[in-house]
Amino acid sequence: MPESVDELIAILDLDQTEEHAFLGRDAGSARQRVFGGQVLAQALTAAYRTVPDGRVAHSLGAYFLRAGVAGTPIRYAVEPTRDGGSFSSRRVVADQAGRVIFSMVCSFHVLEPGLDHADAAPMSVPEPEDCPPLSAVLGARSRRAVEAWQQEWGVLETRFASDTSTLSAAGHSDAEMKVWVRAESALPDDPQLHQAFLAYASDLTLLAVSTVPHPVEFAGPNMQVASIDHSMWFHRPARADQWLLYDQVSPSASSGLGFSFGRLFSQGRLAASCAQEGLIRLVEPA
Repeated sequence: MPESVDELIAILDLDQTEEHAFLGRDAGSARQRVFGGQVLAQALTAAYRTVPDGRVAHSLGAYFLRAGVAGTPIRYAVEPTRDGGSFSSRRVVADQAGRVIFSMVCSFHVLEPGLDHADAAPMSVPEPEDCPPLSAVLGARSRRAVEAWQQEWGVLETRFASDTSTLSAAGHSDAEMKVWVRAESALPDDPQLHQAFLAYASDLTLLAVSTVPHPVEFAGPNMQVASIDHSMWFHRPARADQWLLYDQVSPSASSGLGFSFGRLFSQGRLAASCAQEGLIRLVEPA
């Protein structure tokens, strides 16, 4: 996993190999597979490379088809599906050595004035400075050390804003989680890059919230986890290097699948929304 903003920016600087094909490298991971948020961010970056200037991504829908092999370059082939008067649509397929691992459709829109309303940000959420680092919470509740979590998510500064006294306790019924998140250092003033960072961060904790009501260790030896699909909507511009409140809920878990919604608030305004379904299969430890 990238450990700094500069490293992630470099990973998002894709090499163009054909007119509509790009190659992205991977930083590698202790988990031996590519982080889904990285693939989302690179795919969005590849699509942006083919879109007319002035059009901004407003939605994407992706499927993680196979686990990506960490440390192996990923090829992103972009299909320029349509360029209309104000919308552009793209299809992106990612593969490693000819083995398809991911597909995504996304849409871009010329910014224009219009009706404007949004959900209010949750109330009574502690400030980021008053919340423990997410790595410390995960280190205390999993078999991985705090330092391992810090290395894995080093590109993001994350703070746990939920009530840690009840998380994962037996009988706890609310499948919800709140996290403060931002890039660990300042980013250039590039709106496309900030959207890519939001896509990267959106996959960080969204599946985990579907296990909160249950006395299990997320991604522990008794659980097989994997993102299956991920949708995201960008409502308003937001800087990924300023604190964002990631408000997440899971309305359902069944048949080995967890389903979660997430909302990213920037300075109290709804900036983006996400939805994800993933595998949370209980298994016998090896």
